[in-house]
Amino acid sequence: MKIVIAPDSFKGNLSSVEVANFIAAGIKKADQGIQVVKIPIADGGEGSTEAMVAADGGQIFPAVVTGPLGEPVDAFWGLLSDRETAVIEMAAAAGLHLVEEASRNPMETTTYGVGELILAALNHGAKRVIICIGGSSTNDGGCGMVQALGGKFYGLDGYELGRGGKILADIDRIDVTGLDSRIADVEFIAACDVKNPLFGPNGAAFVYAPQKGADPEMVRQLDQGLENYAKAVKRSLGIDAAQIPGSGAAGGLGAALVAFLGAQLKPGIDVVMDATNFVVKVKTADLLITGEGRTDGQTAFGKVPVGLAQAAAKFGVPVLCLSGGLADGYEAIYDHGVTAALSNVTDAMPLKDAIENSGEMLTQAAFAITRLLTAFKNRQP
Repeated sequence: MKIVIAPDSFKGNLSSVEVANFIAAGIKKADQGIQVVKIPIADGGEGSTEAMVAADGGQIFPAVVTGPLGEPVDAFWGLLSDRETAVIEMAAAAGLHLVEEASRNPMETTTYGVGELILAALNHGAKRVIICIGGSSTNDGGCGMVQALGGKFYGLDGYELGRGGKILADIDRIDVTGLDSRIADVEFIAACDVKNPLFGPNGAAFVYAPQKGADPEMVRQLDQGLENYAKAVKRSLGIDAAQIPGSGAAGGLGAALVAFLGAQLKPGIDVVMDATNFVVKVKTADLLITGEGRTDGQTAFGKVPVGLAQAAAKFGVPVLCLSGGLADGYEAIYDHGVTAALSNVTDAMPLKDAIENSGEMLTQAAFAITRLLTAFKNRQP
């Protein structure tokens, strides 16, 4: 029997790697003979690098880069086992968690460190770069990333502009002659789960800048700046990235990835499944076990368990969603390839206790599930 374990993280508690390990321990405790394949999964947001590297047997590299407010920060990037595919989380260099709440200001924050992580990957010989663009503190249209890679932005007065969202309204000319020449030979893929355009009522500034510290006047200025930026990109590069679905992701980083790096914007779960060879590994499985911290009605709208279940269903593989909790509307996942859903919580208990004991309870649940499976298997003629 072959069981594939491919959970999302239990956010704020266990990483997807830890969840997979706890479930695997329960399976092996029940039956050492079962083949277990662990594929920690993420949706392209925080934890994606760790998940993809762990599933593939790759390597994590530390890197000190420029943080959102210009200060050095300890970041990281991953290299998959093919030694040519790099994985970068933009949040590692420019994430909201790196800026204290009182200091959040998207007029000032920059994606410069993201460009430095890309340079680190290029210096290591990467030929394919996956960039996960969730959790940003920035609204600079990706200008900082471009600057780190050698691009320059100029105002009407001819002077080179600095960093942060405040420069967007002043951009008149863009010079890409100094852009790192290796970019042309590298495939860039952006894991992006939002469809927002660059500017406008549904754009980067109006939808996301407030949570990054922008007041209403800043939002207005940033939105106008992004519109001006889009015009400058079109004049200088001949590329109209403004209305591409996802161009407004990560404060406009999506637009820069498309316009300056030629990146493809893809749903995060699809990117992660591709990088971990999920389909190849699951199509011969007898069971897929996935899960997340909390499964509810929203899970049916493209979250990890449903994304994986739909892929597994093509091969007739039954899917068990083993989560930290099942909440209102979770049954909707049964219409999207999930065979059964269970919670690892076995008794009424305070949330604090459920979180503290979630690893042990995952192992116990997997142990019980496996005993049931092997009992049925042993009864077969």
